[in-house]
Amino acid sequence: MCGIVGIVGKSDVNLQLYDALTLLQHRGQDAAGIMTCDKDRLNQQKANGLVRDVFRARHMQRLTGNFGIGHVRYPTAGSSGPALAQPFYVNSPYGIAMAHNGNLTNVRDVVEEIYLQDLRHINTDSDSEVLLNVFAHELHKQHKLQPKAEDIFTAMRAVNKRVRGGYACVAMIVGYGIVAFRDPHGIRPLVYGKRETDKGTEYMVASESVALDVGGYTLVRDVAPGEAIYIELDGTVHSEICADNTSLNPCIFEHVYFARPDSIMDGVSVHKARLRQGEHLAEKILRERPDHDIDVVIPIPDSARTAGQTVAHNLGVKFREGMVKNRYIGRTFIMPGQKQRKKSVRQKLNAIELEFRGKNVLLVDDSIVRGTTCKQIIQMAREAGAAKVYFASAAPAVKYPNVYGIDMPSAQELVAHGRTTEEICEEIGADWLIYQDLEDLVECSAEGNDKIDEFDCSVFNGDYITGDVDDDYLEQLHASRNDEAKNEKGNQSAL
Repeated sequence: MCGIVGIVGKSDVNLQLYDALTLLQHRGQDAAGIMTCDKDRLNQQKANGLVRDVFRARHMQRLTGNFGIGHVRYPTAGSSGPALAQPFYVNSPYGIAMAHNGNLTNVRDVVEEIYLQDLRHINTDSDSEVLLNVFAHELHKQHKLQPKAEDIFTAMRAVNKRVRGGYACVAMIVGYGIVAFRDPHGIRPLVYGKRETDKGTEYMVASESVALDVGGYTLVRDVAPGEAIYIELDGTVHSEICADNTSLNPCIFEHVYFARPDSIMDGVSVHKARLRQGEHLAEKILRERPDHDIDVVIPIPDSARTAGQTVAHNLGVKFREGMVKNRYIGRTFIMPGQKQRKKSVRQKLNAIELEFRGKNVLLVDDSIVRGTTCKQIIQMAREAGAAKVYFASAAPAVKYPNVYGIDMPSAQELVAHGRTTEEICEEIGADWLIYQDLEDLVECSAEGNDKIDEFDCSVFNGDYITGDVDDDYLEQLHASRNDEAKNEKGNQSAL
């Protein structure tokens, strides 16, 4: 999962890009990058690290230009290193830079095509570089000295025919403007907005609406599935659907975990979706545990807080903040290596003994992935004196890997894969465990927008919306995403 932003402004956009990336930092903490264009010259700064560490005053001073793009990255397949920081750049045609969020499911075939047919070289193992080269090649085939909107849309139609998977991108064409596009299923999020200044109208494209808010931009709408939007430097906006058989199938895990609660995605308020998750979860607890003896509901900060509050309210029990979070530790489920994850959980959270001592505690989390984090948290609750520890997940059991841009591990490393709820409960050490039902989770999000065709729920039900994910693909995914493979890649990056 990554965060992307692109701006066409009337003055230097460096500070706006920096602020937007700061608001999107939750989408990736591995690397950050900004590229701007000033009088047909590109300026760039990118490196591993958080936004605040990658960009210093001296970098911002040279990131001049009235249009540019930015990216925050986390390693989709566990690989890391400075060479994989985005945006990526190719000099032909025109000079194109790109920032990408998502994952291509047919990347192996496309890499071979690029080498044998397009005669292009791919320098990294990033599918983002692959996508950039496909777009550049298809735009080059238009053979135009000065590309028009129709040339860009023709190229995009060819791109959508060649690649499959989940992707949301912003591309900067030197001297011309910014192109934003989204995969034909709309799996990964992308919005655009505008603001009026005394110099004219400025435009921003971003992964989440919260990035628009901080810059004073008004949300215009989401980029539609298969749509490309071309914003010229003079502010002229062109848009066209560049794919056949499009459908809106956004990733529901955005509402569960990744997105900020103050974002609006495909017309759905993330905050309201999480409130509804808490309502449905409380209903299920009352159905299955009508005689529960819960004294207090404690959320696992931060993404479970909203659902936890609603659970407590609807159960008629106290809600307390019993876990203190160290906000300088990244999201643990995407950290490579079991040993590092275990260490990070202890560094990340600490229990307030006063809220646990002698009480029957219901811990509420957004989801359970490997089970590593919740197992340690349950142990921490017992060490803090809890009499009983119950656990509730605002999402259903995660049984399958994600192939569209979230680095969920191989199926064999998912605690729910091949286990019953009772077996998972025993594995994590809870007194009882309850999961949200998938139908209820879908209802929580669908209530916000009846135009959504179907959510991508593949991590819960194994139904991959692109229709091209088979056992061979998942086996290859396991080979690249299991902890041993990630540790090997980490060692190679350190050399």
